[in-house]
Amino acid sequence: MGDDENNRNGTSGRLAPPRGPPEHCVEIIHPVVPPPRRSWFQKLRNRLKEIFFPDDPLRQFKGQSPARKWVVGAQYIFPILQWGPHYNFSLFKSDVIAGLTIASLAIPQGISYAKLANLPPIVGLYSSFVPPLVYAVLGSSRDLAVGPVSIASLILGSMLRQEVSPIKDPILFLQLAFTSTFFAGLFQASLGFLRLGFIIDFLSKATLIGFMAGAAIIVSLQQLKGLLGITHFTKQMGLIPVLSSVFHHTHEWSWQTILMGFCFLLFLLLTRHISMKKPKLFWVSAGAPLVSVILSTILVFAFKANRHGISIIGKLEEGLNPPSLNMLRFEGSHLGLVIKTGLVTGIISLTEGIAVGRTFAAIKDYRVDGNKEMIAIGLMNVVGSFTSCYVTTGAFSRSAVNHNAGAKTAVSNIIMSVTIMVTLLFLMPLFQYTPNLVLAAIIVTAVVGLIDIPAAYAIWKVDKFDFVVMLCAFFGVILISVQHGLAIAVGISIFKIILQITRPKTVMLGNIAGTDIYRNLHHYKDAMSVQGFLILSIEASINFANTTYLNERILRWIEEYEADQDHVEKEGSSLQFVVLELSAVSAIDTSGVLLFKDLRRALEKKGVELVLVNPMGEVLEKLQKADENQEILRPNNVFLTVGEAIASLATKVKGQSSTI
Repeated sequence: MGDDENNRNGTSGRLAPPRGPPEHCVEIIHPVVPPPRRSWFQKLRNRLKEIFFPDDPLRQFKGQSPARKWVVGAQYIFPILQWGPHYNFSLFKSDVIAGLTIASLAIPQGISYAKLANLPPIVGLYSSFVPPLVYAVLGSSRDLAVGPVSIASLILGSMLRQEVSPIKDPILFLQLAFTSTFFAGLFQASLGFLRLGFIIDFLSKATLIGFMAGAAIIVSLQQLKGLLGITHFTKQMGLIPVLSSVFHHTHEWSWQTILMGFCFLLFLLLTRHISMKKPKLFWVSAGAPLVSVILSTILVFAFKANRHGISIIGKLEEGLNPPSLNMLRFEGSHLGLVIKTGLVTGIISLTEGIAVGRTFAAIKDYRVDGNKEMIAIGLMNVVGSFTSCYVTTGAFSRSAVNHNAGAKTAVSNIIMSVTIMVTLLFLMPLFQYTPNLVLAAIIVTAVVGLIDIPAAYAIWKVDKFDFVVMLCAFFGVILISVQHGLAIAVGISIFKIILQITRPKTVMLGNIAGTDIYRNLHHYKDAMSVQGFLILSIEASINFANTTYLNERILRWIEEYEADQDHVEKEGSSLQFVVLELSAVSAIDTSGVLLFKDLRRALEKKGVELVLVNPMGEVLEKLQKADENQEILRPNNVFLTVGEAIASLATKVKGQSSTI
């Protein structure tokens, strides 16, 4: 057996010389009591409750009058009814300041992210108007600032562009974007209604860190088109195609664009650095994007820079969101594409939104309901798809500004929406000369914060396997594609879970001198094996996926014990009992029950008895039902603790030793 496997299972080479059972034997042996009898229906109901309703949302209705139950139900569905009656002018002043602050950030970011998704810039502003209003009514977070985000925009644009060109067929591309948004919202809301939020937990922290960093690099490289003034740019998202496109079109580089673009990029990065160093100056980085848009627009207009190689946004439509229900396409050859795009963008945006909401809730010491958030984010995207919006969620950068600006409730989202509404109605002509280079600089500044090097280093220190998962997500995104990189990382994470299930950890326990405590021999140097006993701890549930491994591993433990000649030559006693400590085994199936029967028969042939310690409720109940002839649960072979088992069985070992 290799050293790594020995170490993993709690031993390193040959066993330590055993000593006899502890002299301080336990005088009282506590019986192992079976769990209270419950019907099959009760067990199923409790199990389903723990799966789908771990938060027990109905507990707040207990003991309430019928009228009060209607009020509580309405407050549960619409959280605004819970805090709305207590709203006051002091809270409103704080929310107005926060709302105006995030609006100054949302306007340039909305235009920029829409460009990132290959959509008309006006759609980014539409998406910053309607969805925040819906979230303010349905959402449970006080700090989440809703709108378009960079990663979802990148994924939406890249996946749809694989089949439809946003330049050659812009109307069809827009229709597919709205339809994908509808499916994203439908999927998100369904997870909330069906209480299936645990599905998004398959995106581990390591996966998200690697994915976000890779996507941030890809997004930044894509902005070289705007920062360098390149007109013919690759449609692919990989690192190599993008760099190849940049250096194969050097003749298209515009020095005016480069000079102006990188000046604004340095300005934005400087303001971001100032706000990070001094959080009280959050308004510096929050207002910098809008200041950059205003200054760059004035410069382009004053010097007619659009005639000298600097591309501009162009004329934007005035007015509020037009209805887009008639633009949704639920048939045709692109239906599979929009469903797939909706699922991917839905999962990513939902994960980001809930993570951001919970982060700031923890800071302010209040609770965010994950299922409510799924329903709120899902419904706001469904409504958004009807009103010319694309996928939106809670953005970290915008929410951080909202938090630092002193937001008290979701009214800050309403203030932001009203500001966007005024912009859509009256201020759109002012953005006609806004250069694309400043939008590229805003995007780069926003996504730089997604590269979390300290978190990556922490993962490396704690779990090397998680670090590999993170690297797979990172390199998969930058070398293949965003969606394939995510799929690879999730696949490896699931493989890790399967590996942990099929190869559960087993360790050998020994007695710490002078106590009734039994601990891992490899972990605790003072622990010593007990003469005549092989004490093993199984640290996982037992099921069909791991019974074969456990059977082979336990028999191998026995072979190693018997092969150690020190047991016979020095102590004069061979193995008599195999003690299985089952405190960590929370569940078992029929294959697990057969494992114990097979072990008992195999050990009986060797003259060794199988002893079980502390089988948990479900495990003990199933063993009792399957053990009608008491082959496993014999009266003197089941104990509550390892100490009691050794104390009770030690007389047999001593008797055999004296005979020898």
